[in-house]
Amino acid sequence: MTLTQQIITIALCILGTMATRFLPFIVFSGNKPTPKYIQYLGKALPAAIFGMLIVYCLKDVNILAFSFGIPELIAIVLVVALHLWKRQMLLSIAGGTVCYMLLVQLVF
Repeated sequence: MTLTQQIITIALCILGTMATRFLPFIVFSGNKPTPKYIQYLGKALPAAIFGMLIVYCLKDVNILAFSFGIPELIAIVLVVALHLWKRQMLLSIAGGTVCYMLLVQLVF
């Protein structure tokens, strides 16, 4: 990539990011109520995304090969336990990720 192409690429990335950040505030201003379907999406999509992430993360786990999905199972149990205990999503995700990486690198 030339320097000009790099500058254009960075500028377009910045423009795309800023547009996705500011567009909802422009389209759904505080003067009128948010449409019902947008409120529904705000409630339904987080759970759907988490479900999709779980399926994606576990799709290649082979319970018939060595480790038998044990590191994944331990990490999932830890994520659920941390979330039920502290109710902090970032702590749950980080704890499960660190636990899984340690198990895979040091134990299994």
